[in-house]
Amino acid sequence: MTKIAIISDIHGNKTALEAVLEDIKARGIERIFCLGDLIGKGPQGSECIQLVREHCERVIRGNWDVFIQDPTDSDFLNWYKERLSVEDFRFLSELDFHIDLDLNGEKIRMFHASPRSEFERILPWHSIEKRYSLFENSDHTGYSGEEPQTVFYGDIHTTFLQTYPHGILCNVGSVGNSLDLTSASYAILDGTQPTNSIQFVRVEYDQERELEIARSLNMPGFDQYYGEIMYAKYRNG
Repeated sequence: MTKIAIISDIHGNKTALEAVLEDIKARGIERIFCLGDLIGKGPQGSECIQLVREHCERVIRGNWDVFIQDPTDSDFLNWYKERLSVEDFRFLSELDFHIDLDLNGEKIRMFHASPRSEFERILPWHSIEKRYSLFENSDHTGYSGEEPQTVFYGDIHTTFLQTYPHGILCNVGSVGNSLDLTSASYAILDGTQPTNSIQFVRVEYDQERELEIARSLNMPGFDQYYGEIMYAKYRNG
């Protein structure tokens, strides 16, 4: 029997991550799983990696964690790359794709975006066929064994929970770059009763302080980051 805090999409926002970790600690939850995108958009990627390594039991990779490792001519991306250490890059390169676990006889799967790719974005208003596909096995998850009854993912920075005849689909939202409400979000998977339950948690944090850190470091894309942090306005429309 256990409770697991599930966090995702920290995006270099150490201010929000610290607030979420403090909230998790106050609830007496000792197990934390992270669904990727530790870095990018926000100014303190390396610091967030360190906190995740210290506090999270399981960590999987997101799309930013993957493409930040590729060579690039982009000044924007190179700003983030230059602030990661060799050890940071090693850690990101060794992250798993997904997490499978059994809790109270229920198979639960977690990944960043889809069972097929860290880059396949599936939104709550996409077709039912696309949403159902999140329960499928794949080359990345393996085809042996049954498909999951509950799926957790991140990537879209928007919390939602939908129940279907064959399972529950839950997006845990974003710690550091939330795009539904401006507060940080995470989910709690509660296995302390015979039937598992899911709770969403919203955590307020000092957004002005986070923006001041970004401004002081001359972070590129500051205006877009400001819109996301203060107004949950996605930079790409």
